[in-house]
Amino acid sequence: MKTVKQIGIYMDHSTAIYLVFTEGNIVRLNESSEPENGNKEGIQSKSSSENLLHNKEKQELSQHYKKISDTIRNFHEVLLFGPTDAKNELFNLLKTNHLFSEIKIEVKATDRMDVSQMEGFVREFFNRL
Repeated sequence: MKTVKQIGIYMDHSTAIYLVFTEGNIVRLNESSEPENGNKEGIQSKSSSENLLHNKEKQELSQHYKKISDTIRNFHEVLLFGPTDAKNELFNLLKTNHLFSEIKIEVKATDRMDVSQMEGFVREFFNRL
């Protein structure tokens, strides 16, 4: 019998916490986190530096979603959850990519959670499937 690989990912625009659900247990993988922006002041004009900053933030977000996507490819069922719209943004990117067409991905909005709440949420979600 084939084992279904399941993962819950608590995420926002800069952090992802991976919670792998295996045989009723939760294993937490390393947390992914993007570097914070450094000094935002420069010699350039205000609009020019705002544009550069926006482009840098957009690029960092794209890299963040790429890291999460690379992890998701190793699973059969995925739960994206968290308090921001990041989970919906990532889901919309994934559903346009044929590489994720065979992966069951669900999105759930939640409040901020501590690790034990995240683990309980993932356990409850996958136990009811």
